[in-house]
Amino acid sequence: MSKSVVRVQSAAEAAGLKIEIRRMGESTRTAEEAATQCGCSVGQIVKSLIFQGQTSGRLYLFLVPGDRMLDNDKAAGLVGETLKRADPKHVRDVTGFAIGGVSPLGQPDDVARFGDTCLLEAGIVWAAAGAHDAVFSAEPGALFQAANVRPADISI
Repeated sequence: MSKSVVRVQSAAEAAGLKIEIRRMGESTRTAEEAATQCGCSVGQIVKSLIFQGQTSGRLYLFLVPGDRMLDNDKAAGLVGETLKRADPKHVRDVTGFAIGGVSPLGQPDDVARFGDTCLLEAGIVWAAAGAHDAVFSAEPGALFQAANVRPADISI
């Protein structure tokens, strides 16, 4: 098991969240691929989007349903600065996760985390578990609590 996947499992255990990480054997990088592999709706997929503050350089993690998009204006208003897509190498250097496997769990403390309130309406959601083909399911409220995610209206 990769270091990133082990870190996700360890973070879940430390937070008291029982998960089973599944290696799908095929890519789950996009919401559509993940939904097909997980046998769920695209709206049950948690997209983990990393943006960088234009002024501070700080990384922010935004969790949005797979069938929605991040509202950049709402997100920028929430964090108090203009945002830009973070460079994939910078994301990996700071978080330890490669794009396509960025998990809500196991994030460094200095990466602020926000989750769209729409996700809380789903019974079960599926999120990346540290690799391009690794996922886990969880009740969204428990996931938000375990990952220290702040609920907010951030998608369109």
